[in-house]
Amino acid sequence: MSHLHIDYSGLGGSTPGGGTSGSAPSGGTGRSRGDGGAGRSVPARLLRGLATAATLALLPFIILIRGGVFAYDAWGLGTWPSLSLAGIATALLLGAYAWILARRIGTGPRLGRLVARASAGVGIAYVAWALVFVAAGNVKSPDVRAEYVSVHPLLRIAASALILVDPGAVITDAGRTREDYRRMGLPQAEASLHFEQSTGWVHALDLRTTGRPEWRNRAVAFGFRAMGFRSLRHVGTADHLHLSLGLPSEG
Repeated sequence: MSHLHIDYSGLGGSTPGGGTSGSAPSGGTGRSRGDGGAGRSVPARLLRGLATAATLALLPFIILIRGGVFAYDAWGLGTWPSLSLAGIATALLLGAYAWILARRIGTGPRLGRLVARASAGVGIAYVAWALVFVAAGNVKSPDVRAEYVSVHPLLRIAASALILVDPGAVITDAGRTREDYRRMGLPQAEASLHFEQSTGWVHALDLRTTGRPEWRNRAVAFGFRAMGFRSLRHVGTADHLHLSLGLPSEG
């Protein structure tokens, strides 16, 4: 009985299975491309994560400050109702953050409710703290620190938030009297919002700009405008950023 043998050596390295000798399986090439695509998507995922984290961190301040100013200007709710409404909304948001986080890490409903209430309490405590406290390093002088409590509460909350992200910020002026203008050799501006207004509050404060990067000064001015305040660069006795809250009658 004869034995037949077929020689495949002359077919360019082909094998009976259809592949070529020495070549990697087609599946390996596909996996390599897939791994490269996953690697390229890591920076994108990281950027998305950072953007999400920044948004979640800023949202409570936006609701507290911008929400309060909107209620004060657009709805005419008055100082304390506007601040109270914005503060409650912020506390509820912080509570929701804590509740969602507790559920994601698998805590029980009872502990989740406790954490949510504690987080809401932290939000309310922050508002109370921001209304009465400013560090000595964030004011030009003890006199300015004493005047701080006469500034409109919404403006104080905004200044406190600025100091949190920019600990080097310095308030150089708050309330003024006509005698202050005479002492500085400046004309008495009858409409100055540094005077106590009909609301019972001072509606302006000044921030130091000298010795600080210009990009930071511009960022602060933009941030306050975005939150509903007015910002002007003044060069009276010294270069400074004048921040103010409009009177209710001004809309």
